[in-house]
Amino acid sequence: MANVVVVGAQWGDEGKGKIVDWLSERADVIARFQGGHNAGHTLVIDGTVYKLSLLPSGIVRKGKLSIIGNGVVLDPWALVEEIGRLREQGVEITPDNLKIAENAPLILPVHGELDRAREAQTSVAKIGTTGRGIGPAYEDKVGRRAIRLADLGDRATLEARISRLLVHHDALRRGLGLEPVDRAALMAALEEIAPKVLPHAAPVWQIMSTARRAGRRILFEGAQGALLDIDFGTYPFVTSSNTMAGMAATGTGTGPGTIDFVLGIVKAYTTRVGEGPFPTELHDETGRRLGERGHEFGTVTGRQRRCGWFDAVLVRQSCAQSGVNGIALTKLDVLDGFEELKICVGYELDGSPIDHLPAATDQQARIRPIYETMPGWQESTAGARRWADLPAAVIKYVRRIEELIECPVALLSTSPEREDTILVTDPFAD
Repeated sequence: MANVVVVGAQWGDEGKGKIVDWLSERADVIARFQGGHNAGHTLVIDGTVYKLSLLPSGIVRKGKLSIIGNGVVLDPWALVEEIGRLREQGVEITPDNLKIAENAPLILPVHGELDRAREAQTSVAKIGTTGRGIGPAYEDKVGRRAIRLADLGDRATLEARISRLLVHHDALRRGLGLEPVDRAALMAALEEIAPKVLPHAAPVWQIMSTARRAGRRILFEGAQGALLDIDFGTYPFVTSSNTMAGMAATGTGTGPGTIDFVLGIVKAYTTRVGEGPFPTELHDETGRRLGERGHEFGTVTGRQRRCGWFDAVLVRQSCAQSGVNGIALTKLDVLDGFEELKICVGYELDGSPIDHLPAATDQQARIRPIYETMPGWQESTAGARRWADLPAAVIKYVRRIEELIECPVALLSTSPEREDTILVTDPFAD
C-alpha cells in the first residue's frame, strides 16, 4: 500500500485541508508532522465548515486514526479548545482516534509572550509571526530546555524542566522589559491541563511502524508551505520548522522509506500572508479581485493575504526540493472570467536572467518577474468534477503549468467542497 505526503508548494494557504480530507477517505492513518497552531485548514463538508489548526484533517472522518507527531510544537490549551469546538460540531475525538507523540514539545504562555514582545520591537524588521509562540517553542526544543508532553506525567521532572526553562526566559524577559515568569502559576496551569491531554500521549513512532508493517495506508499532512521552510524559504520571513516533505519522516519517527508519493498542493495563482518578498505580487485591481474571489483571509489570523500571478519559478523550485511526484492544483475557479492570465516563467536580477529565487535577502528584493501571457476563459469551472468538463483554455493553462514546473498535475480542485475534485493520477496507487 502506498503512503502519501501532502505538502504546500507555495507560501501556505494552498488548500491542503480539503485535499488531505479528500485523500483521507482512502487512508487509515493521518499524521501531522510539523508546525503548530499557527497553521490553519478549512474543510467544507456537506455545507458544514470545520476550522482546524492542530488536529489532522482526517479527524472529521470516522474510523481513521489521527496522529500529531513529534515534529509538531503543541499548545495544550489550544488543543483542548479545538477539540471542544469540534465536539460541539459532532466530531468524535477520543484517545482511541487521536494519538499525540509523547516527545512532542509544548508551547507555553511564556512562548507567546516572548513572540509578541519581539515582534513589537520597533528597532528590528517584523518577521510577520502569528504571535502564537511557535518560534520560541522550537528554539527551546533545539536549546534542550523544552517541556515535552511526557513531562506532564511526573511532577519532579516537570519542576526540573521549568527551572531550566526559566533560567533562559527570565533573562530574555528582563531585556525586553517584561516581568519574570510566575513559576507557581505556570506549574499550576500545567498540572491543570495535564489530565486533559496526557490520555492522548503515545509512542507515535511505534504506532506508525506497526501500521506500516500491517500494510495500512498512511497520509502525512504538512502545515504552511515550502517557501516558509526554515532552511529553503524566504529567510528570515519563514516559519520555524522544516516544511518540506522530508520532515514527514523525522516528524513522526518513521524512516524515509515509508514515503511512496509526495503530493504538492499548488494554488492556481499565488498568495502570501505577512512580511517578506513576493515577486509576482499585484497591488492593483487584479490583485484585489483575486483576493475577493478567493476569499483570501488567513484561517488562523484573519489577516488579508497578498495576491499575485502564478509563479512557476518558485513552484518548480519547491517541487524539486521536496521531491514532489505530482501536484494538486487548487482554486482554479477563482480565475474564471479573466480576459487574460499571466504566469511568471523566469526572473531578472540586475538586468540578467535567473531561473531560481536566490537565498540572499538583498537579491530577493531586487528580483523582477518575467511574464508569459495566456488567454483566460469566461466559462465557469466551479464544481467541475471531470476533466471533460473543463474549457479548452483551462486545459491549456494547466498543461503550461505542468511544463514550467516540471511536474504533472495529479488532482484538480474546483471549489472548497470535498467532492469538487478531479482525479488525474491516484497518489495511493502502488
